[in-house]
Amino acid sequence: MKPQKTILIVEDEENIRDAIADVLRTKRFLPLEAKNGKEGVDLALTEHPDMILLDLIMPEMDGMTALKMIRKDAWGAHVPVIILTNVSATNEQLVDDMITHKPMNYLIKSDWKIHDVVEKVEDVLALQAA
Repeated sequence: MKPQKTILIVEDEENIRDAIADVLRTKRFLPLEAKNGKEGVDLALTEHPDMILLDLIMPEMDGMTALKMIRKDAWGAHVPVIILTNVSATNEQLVDDMITHKPMNYLIKSDWKIHDVVEKVEDVLALQAA
């Protein structure tokens, strides 16, 4: 039996975080949860999840700052990250950060359902395994 894949969900909205975690569990993933960027960085660098789902706008530390910190780590430089946000990538600095720090995908919250996110997680992890 293959080991369970761990997915870190960094999302300040508890209802979204819980919903994603519930669906991931039904798909046999092990979700880890953080409610802000600081918690997300700490958990990512100690637990080394197989993938990170990362909101951008959060209290204490925003998602892009968290991603920059994670990418400085040898492990974190390569971990797949999917950005989940309400912010469209039209801001020049945000676009530059996306190019520099290379998230695997960028999903606008109003454009997806929870099952779409889980499907994207499965697709990205399948690519990583190939």
